[in-house]
Amino acid sequence: MSQVRQRAASAPILQLSGVHKSFGETQIIRGVDLSIIEGERHAIIGPNGAGKSTLFHLISGQLQPTSGTITLQGREIQGKTPRAINQMGLARSFQITNIFPGHSVFENLRFGLLRRYGLQYNFWSRVNQARQITRETEQLLDELRLLRARDVLAGELSYSEQRSLEIGMTLASDPKVVLLDEPMAGMSREETDYTVGLIRELTATRTLMIVEHDMDVVFSLSDRVSVLVYGQIIATGTPDEIRNNQQVQEAYLGTEVSV
Repeated sequence: MSQVRQRAASAPILQLSGVHKSFGETQIIRGVDLSIIEGERHAIIGPNGAGKSTLFHLISGQLQPTSGTITLQGREIQGKTPRAINQMGLARSFQITNIFPGHSVFENLRFGLLRRYGLQYNFWSRVNQARQITRETEQLLDELRLLRARDVLAGELSYSEQRSLEIGMTLASDPKVVLLDEPMAGMSREETDYTVGLIRELTATRTLMIVEHDMDVVFSLSDRVSVLVYGQIIATGTPDEIRNNQQVQEAYLGTEVSV
């Protein structure tokens, strides 16, 4: 946490200012102001329907805000396509595993690297000539602890391994900011502990935003936590500050977390 505090005085790597999102007359995001410090792990928590995934959609370009600004490294990104935002250094994963089950683990990761190099439309006919991409794919396999599953079809992996693969595909574009949407959903405690360790390693040199319902994960992994309730941030602070915030306990945590 000390390194994050040292960086706090500098400009945030990601900033949301007065962000609103409405669908017709229904307001989903209602004036979110949020600053993400470079290098921190920042969790977004809140009850179902609070707008957490919508917020990620707005940051990553799947949705456009009704009003407000979103900046990445000082450049406005609202209104840009997901691909343009990715090329500017931000990548995300989704709640639902998004892999190519009929292709091998190696091919899944290689495709992610092809997109980084703008070669996806040349596809398999030229990929075997791309030695640099092959080396980087194998390095990513090693970092994901999936070398032994190199030639296994992605659809045959365990659920937690599929989620690890998807995280790897997210990282293939070498982003500075990574958004993970409920990466531990549906996992056993053993799988969760494994994945938390993997996320720590893989994001050691990156900025992480994570939406997660498992409070043990949130409080052990995060430098700071923001609580989103009915489309508004009601508190931001360290895990201990959030754990002991009376307003947060009343609005969200309730008896789920002992304080």
